[in-house]
Amino acid sequence: MSDQSLKAILKLLKELGFDEFYLPKEIDNVPPLEINKTVPKEERPNNQPSTGQETEAQKGEENKNLPDKVVLLDKLYEENKNCCRCELCKNRTKIVFYDGDPHSKVMFVGEAPGEDEDKQGKPFVGRAGQYLNRVLEKLNWDRSKIYITNVCKCRPPGNRKPKPLEMQTCMSVFLKKELQIVKPKVVCCLGATAAEAFLGKQVRITKERGKFMPNPLFMESKLFLTYHPAYVLRNPSAGKIFEEDLKRLKEFVENL
Repeated sequence: MSDQSLKAILKLLKELGFDEFYLPKEIDNVPPLEINKTVPKEERPNNQPSTGQETEAQKGEENKNLPDKVVLLDKLYEENKNCCRCELCKNRTKIVFYDGDPHSKVMFVGEAPGEDEDKQGKPFVGRAGQYLNRVLEKLNWDRSKIYITNVCKCRPPGNRKPKPLEMQTCMSVFLKKELQIVKPKVVCCLGATAAEAFLGKQVRITKERGKFMPNPLFMESKLFLTYHPAYVLRNPSAGKIFEEDLKRLKEFVENL
């Protein structure tokens, strides 16, 4: 493995909160390599121009050697599957992590699990999720190719709206790290609660929906706002607008 590839791996692991990176057992007599130590700068061959930028081949080599996103997400789940950092843990059946493709360019983020999600441990499987599936099918958009999650991973009692502290706590444990691992090109906030979690302010979704904007939580991606499927089920007149929003989002993703 080249020094450049090693640097890329160490950088990502450091962002995810790892302190040390241990070498395989076959060479376990070598001291552990600490993440915060400076990796020597890779020497450039004499015949390679010093452009100050990585070549496409170098970038491809780095990406090939990065830890797999699924592995990193599994590790994140295993480390926090018994999380009790807020009161939502008291009544949950299962932590509801994510569904879909971690390599997707788009991430859908809802509010919190409902009763069906709490039982199955999978986001958007209840009535709202089934409606979302129908809209995606109508648009010929494969749900399995989308990364789907929620701001909160545990069901609030009575399906109430999560409290600000509950959202902040859960985001620090899961969502912010999910963004760093998945690295989506665009995040679709389903509903005002998800939008407020990202923007840090109250959002009138009826006025802000359908817009692309900067993503304060992950500046490498865009933020897109639309209705929550549950809202559309309660307000059928919003269905056409919801479909148009997702159609626009799909076209945006396809052109990335």
